[in-house]
Amino acid sequence: MNDLTALKLQIEWGADEALEEAPVNRFHAPTTSAPPVPPPLVAGARGEALLATPAQRAQQAAAAAATLEELRAAVADFDGCVLRETASHMIFAEGDPRAPLMLIGAPPGADDDRSGMAFAGPAGEYLDRMLAAINLSRTQLLLTPLIPWRPPGDRPPSPTEMAVCLPFLHRLIALVAPRRLLVMGLLSARSLLPRTTSRRRPRGEWINLPIPDSSLVIPVLATFSAAELMKAPENRRLAWDDLRVLRRTLDEDGAV
Repeated sequence: MNDLTALKLQIEWGADEALEEAPVNRFHAPTTSAPPVPPPLVAGARGEALLATPAQRAQQAAAAAATLEELRAAVADFDGCVLRETASHMIFAEGDPRAPLMLIGAPPGADDDRSGMAFAGPAGEYLDRMLAAINLSRTQLLLTPLIPWRPPGDRPPSPTEMAVCLPFLHRLIALVAPRRLLVMGLLSARSLLPRTTSRRRPRGEWINLPIPDSSLVIPVLATFSAAELMKAPENRRLAWDDLRVLRRTLDEDGAV
């Protein structure tokens, strides 16, 4: 029996309505739920309305910030990253925004999250000693973590979380426009520099980094983070070589 024959047979038998897969209690008023709230809209290339992803919203919020104060407020108000819900504090850049050197470190850790300060705790003290070894201090540069919020349990941030957070970092670099960048930690190098892997990270050389959504191209030097060196002391000699390259370059620039 084909479908058309079956339908004619049901009509002959007097069937005049379709049945639900599950029984419905007609004596109770149906419950209605609120319609889902659609995500924000953005204008497409031809002006058509498109749904904005969290990464697109972050890019819009970052691009709209014209000053560091506005960027800090944009990060604090942004609700498109789940890390914000689990972190105790947002960690923003600290130091001198007019400094020629900007340091980008690892994501915030437990000490940073508790204190609300970038590079706090034992790792921060170790970083201070590293800087002091080449006659630098925090007051002579601008320091910022790779992302503003600590991932739960200090796990690595996911690619989606990185895609949401990086526009704010790129905008920070564009607003500050430092002469040079010092990137500390494998994750930071992977996130910012091409062709960086767990077995190969650029070290001891300056690499020109184009900053997204800007015309800036800034030389970057990558090295180990303080936390990495505390866990693997055998890399301290390599890190010292990187710091010597940094010190020599700053002297040649007449910067710090």
